Amino acid sequence: MEHHPTILAIVNQKGGVGKTTTAVNLAAGLSLAGEKVLLIDADAQGNASSGVGFLPSQAPLSLFEVLVEETPIEEAIYPTEIPNLLLLPSSVDLAGTELLVANRIAREIILKKALDAYSSDFQWIILDTPPSLGLLTLNCLTAAQGLILPMQCEYYALEGVTHLLKTIDIVRQNLNPDLEIWKVLLTMRDKRTRLADQVEAEIRKFFGSKVAQTIVPRNVRVSESPSYGQPVVIYDPKSKGAQAYLNFSKEILNYGTSGSR
Repeated sequence: MEHHPTILAIVNQKGGVGKTTTAVNLAAGLSLAGEKVLLIDADAQGNASSGVGFLPSQAPLSLFEVLVEETPIEEAIYPTEIPNLLLLPSSVDLAGTELLVANRIAREIILKKALDAYSSDFQWIILDTPPSLGLLTLNCLTAAQGLILPMQCEYYALEGVTHLLKTIDIVRQNLNPDLEIWKVLLTMRDKRTRLADQVEAEIRKFFGSKVAQTIVPRNVRVSESPSYGQPVVIYDPKSKGAQAYLNFSKEILNYGTSGSR
């Protein structure tokens, strides 16, 4: 029986909501649970790559070559220092991808086709998307089965969400009928502020049971860990931020295997 990995895209076109942090720590959390995980860094900034200790300049091949030159995925995958976790890195060239494939037929499904052609033994593929709704993000939405939406507990959290949901609907209607939001993850929550309570209530009212039980608190360890090239779940596993991401990884594992989907 052929095994198909579960593909999740971490998406929010707003920057600074904890998107890359969530991608890196979910990927690491799942691999710590013994799952075999591929992290794909689809953001030209390359923060997910460096967040697992990998400098894009170290990689002769990256997602750019996969999308633009049709390099097979297996040639652009690198091990990380985390057991069970492999990386398909970003590169600065990714920023030019939109122009280079703009006239290509079926340009929204280049990543999906590359993943379909790749027979892997991964259980999970985690996509870190750019903070925009351009062609790279569309490729990720078309390739994924599930979406994780990180949302910061701040005043304008829901701003732009209708635009994002419209895009998801268009992708569903035209490119990927199976796409669904798995979880909305509240991040950077400051428990001292009343505003955070109000925002949380608003997000829960809007998304209902899609909102994850786990909430990621504001935590200095979470903000420090990328500069050490480690996910916080490795850098300081006992910290509040790491515990939250480990719990969230469990939620995702349970969601993926439960009949509730």
